[in-house]
Amino acid sequence: MRMTIAAVLILLSGGVALAVVGGGDVTLKNDGGDVVFSHESHVQMAGLGCRDCHPKIFLNTKNHTAVTMQEMEAGKSCGACHNGTKTFAVTENCETCHSKEQAK
Repeated sequence: MRMTIAAVLILLSGGVALAVVGGGDVTLKNDGGDVVFSHESHVQMAGLGCRDCHPKIFLNTKNHTAVTMQEMEAGKSCGACHNGTKTFAVTENCETCHSKEQAK
C-alpha cells in the first residue's frame, strides 16, 4: 500500500513540474501604460515553447527591458509574432498590452 501511494505521489509531482512555466511575468515600464508579458499565457494559449523565442527573438529579459514600437513594427521583439499575420498586430489595440492601471 505504501509503495502504491509513493508511486502515485511521484507521478503527480512529475506532472506538476511539467505544468510550471518558467520565466514568470516580465513588466516593461512605459509612459503609455506598463506592459506585462506573461510567459504562462504565451506557452499555454499560444502553444509556444522557450526555444520559439529564446535566443532567436529575445536573448533574455535583462537585454530587453526597453522595447520600442519602432522596433516591433520592424518585426523585432514582440513584432516578430504580433504582426497581424501570426497574431494581432502591435498597432491594432493598444489596451491589449498597455495598461494604465499598471502604470500607476
